Order: sequence, then structure tokens, then C-alpha cells
Amino acid sequence: ECQYWGSDLQLPKIPFEEIMYNDESAYKWLCTLKKVGIVLLTGAATRQGELIRLGHRIGFLRLTFYGPTWQVQDKADANNVAYTTGRLSFHTDYPVLQHPPGVQFLHCIKQTAAGGESEVVDGFHVSNKLKKQNPEAYQILSSTAVDYVDVGVDYCDFAVHCKQRIIDIDSKGQAIRINYNNATRDTVFDIPAEKVRPFYAALKEFNDLLNSAEHTFTYKLKPGDIVTFDNWRVLHGRQSYPSCSELTRHLEGAYADWDVVMSRLRLFRKRVLNKD
Repeated sequence: ECQYWGSDLQLPKIPFEEIMYNDESAYKWLCTLKKVGIVLLTGAATRQGELIRLGHRIGFLRLTFYGPTWQVQDKADANNVAYTTGRLSFHTDYPVLQHPPGVQFLHCIKQTAAGGESEVVDGFHVSNKLKKQNPEAYQILSSTAVDYVDVGVDYCDFAVHCKQRIIDIDSKGQAIRINYNNATRDTVFDIPAEKVRPFYAALKEFNDLLNSAEHTFTYKLKPGDIVTFDNWRVLHGRQSYPSCSELTRHLEGAYADWDVVMSRLRLFRKRVLNKD
């Protein structure tokens, strides 16, 4: 079962090399990732390529239009808001895809001295809060299809479009995936005019809950840290940091699908039980 959290999150931490070579530690990592939604792996080397190793440990990484891995750093002519020094508001990655990546990895290779703190919020916890305090708003966000679009050139050139509900729910009305990224939300919004104001009122209430101090957990990655989190559940953001002529902050990112992760979790479980 999910373990919900807010600003009181006790961020789970496991040494990176432990999960790479010890099946019991790897099993603990993936179980905690599924239950809590976020785990910090510590002590990785401060060089590119550690996420490729991690991908081999769980099976394989998810290839996207930004490549098998991608570099989060301040870039000239950035094709993504993440590649700037500005603040990133809470979002999930890639709602523009029909099947967004389930798990995200961010490896801190270099960290700026000032600013650049990471922020996360438990989207399932916030959705439950919204459902209790305003069932109508919850119903609107879980039934209204929103357009997302992303056009550019990176690993290859791309032009993708998708409709997603901000809160995806199961047959019992329980949130199973959050699809929220204002940076790629389209200017097109083809719903009846009379439903526009109620939608934005519901979205504002959801956004206010996301950004409340009660629900936000803030931390700062250190070089060698790899944060692993559920991209269907955990919304993440970043505080701004000073622009500089030199590279002061560098994260390498990658994705994996939950099908791959859960397959490896079951295999690790089998190995651990057989060992006992």
C-alpha cells in the first residue's frame, strides 16, 4: 500500500553500490520506490554513465525523444525549460506521451553552491485531499481531457501531441497517475465554453494544494546522489540558481517503465526468498 507523505517526508536513502551488487538491497530499493514513491541512492561516481549501469541492473532504460539519457544543465538556445537556470514549477514528465515514463532517475554530477534545491510533492496524497475537500473539482480534473504538445529537436526531431486527464483514476475513482506539466500544456483547449471557468477553478485549487508548505518537501542533491522517483505519482520541481558563464550544475536524467521495474522487483524477490 502507498505510504503518503508531505513536508514531513523522511527521504529513504540506500547506497548506490549496495543496490548494484546486493539483490536484497535492490529489492528493498524497488519495494520502497513503489510504496513511498521516492528513494535517494547515494555515493555514485560523479560522471556520466552511472544511469546506464543502473538501467542494466533493472533491465533497460526507456528511450525518448531526448535520448536514452539526457543532461540537465544551463544551455544556450534551450529546447526545454529544464535546460535553464530558472525555477521549475511542480510537474510530471512527459504527459505529452500516450504512455508517460513510470520512473525517473536524476543523477547529480555537479551542484551549484547557491540555489538549485529540488522540490517534490506526493501527487496521490494531494489528490486525496482535493477529493475530500472538493469532490466536484476532483471530478473535473479526472474527467477533462487536456491537450499537451512538444515540438523540437534533440535526440531526433519530434512533434508529439496527446490528450490526458490531469488526474487519471481507476474504476474505484482512485488516482493512479498524475499528468500535469504546464510547460507542455497546449494553448488549444477544446471544451465547451461554459466548462472553462470551472476547470481553471479546479486546477487552481489543485495547484494551491501542490504548492502549500504542508505538502512540499525540499532537499538539495549532492554530487553522487541519484534520486529515483515514481513519475506517475511524484511531482517535482527546482528552485532557480544564479546564471554563470561556467557550468555550475549538471544532472543526468533517464527514465524506465513500471513494467520493467516491477519485473525486476519480482525477480529480486525470488532470489532473496530462495537465498533464505
